[in-house]
Amino acid sequence: MDHAELTQIFTQDFLDTLLPAQKSDQFFEALYGDASEGAYDIQLELISVTTSRIVLAFNLTQRPGKCLVCSLTYGIPNVFTRHPLINIKGMVEKIEEKGIKVKCWRLGDTEENSSELHVIPFFLDMEST
Repeated sequence: MDHAELTQIFTQDFLDTLLPAQKSDQFFEALYGDASEGAYDIQLELISVTTSRIVLAFNLTQRPGKCLVCSLTYGIPNVFTRHPLINIKGMVEKIEEKGIKVKCWRLGDTEENSSELHVIPFFLDMEST
């Protein structure tokens, strides 16, 4: 698949089907027993596309009145990798349904872009066709 085709697939609408907005509350409900305890909202964003790699990002955006810096986001990549509500494996399956063959994927380390936004890179390496 070429760059233009990949870019057409990875629209914000498609990314929002992979990780709907309500997953943030569901994640914190499962983690803490109360969605209001969550310090951030989680949204997927397309960072870059090449014919061999897609880079997405889990944007962790601070909720009003909460402290993102205090919420220990550095351990979150390990949690996201395994958490059934985030379901990265399911995301990869939905991506592959679009005709994209994912060879492997991994989450990078949490990047603190600002006190209101932390980002976790999501790398998808594609098989050569």
